[in-house]
Amino acid sequence: MPVPSPAEDELLLRVDACGICRTDLHVVEGELPVRRSPLIPGHQIVGRVAALGSLVADFAIGDRVGVAWLNRTCGVCEFCLAGRENLCEQAMFTGWTVDGGYAEYAVAPAAFTYRLPDNFDDTQG
Repeated sequence: MPVPSPAEDELLLRVDACGICRTDLHVVEGELPVRRSPLIPGHQIVGRVAALGSLVADFAIGDRVGVAWLNRTCGVCEFCLAGRENLCEQAMFTGWTVDGGYAEYAVAPAAFTYRLPDNFDDTQG
């Protein structure tokens, strides 16, 4: 796979680990409707920041981070404003509507990427 380029608000991650859960199987087995094809599955990503988009200021190259299922939201609907982003009608999902972590590199919005504590190993992130 070619290495993706981060958008201005995204991080490029070198993937260290990516878990699998039932949601990944729903996607692969066709139990969730195809939202994008082809698609790299995997939404429980642990990796290290390899590059920063031009607007990203809160992360540094080498930071160890995790990326969850919720990839991006509109940020302005009633659900987003109430802190219930998972109900946003424009939500994007890692490994379903955007490429996931079953690759050497992945991109993710900085706003939906989380630093991991040093005392967690990659399988606990």
